[in-house]
Amino acid sequence: MPPPTSRSPKKAARPRKHAPGQGGDGSGSRAAEPDAEFRRLVRLDGLAVRRRRHDRGWSPRALVGAIEEASFNASGLRRTLTPNQIEAIEERAERISYEELLLLADGLDCDPSDLIAEGEMSSRRRGRTLH
Repeated sequence: MPPPTSRSPKKAARPRKHAPGQGGDGSGSRAAEPDAEFRRLVRLDGLAVRRRRHDRGWSPRALVGAIEEASFNASGLRRTLTPNQIEAIEERAERISYEELLLLADGLDCDPSDLIAEGEMSSRRRGRTLH
């Protein structure tokens, strides 16, 4: 019988725990993808936004209040856009994040796709045409 050793037997390797927000490869790519989608900027149809706001008889400030109320009812958080952001969307086709698009659509009580500019979410690649 061999003499006892002072070293303890090796334990089986346990799976490594990853920090919150990191994928199994440690790169963080899995958790980062949804965040990146929410931060992705989209161009809205400013006239569609203005038309829906006018149909309700709202000023930009009233729309801000409606967005805040819809956000609070949905999530318990008071998030909204500013009147300046709404003006920029309507008049200058300013791009906003997808998350802000969802807030705006909730405030106007419509589908987000109703507010996106034509061709903005096209799957076609942008580039030079041959003709």
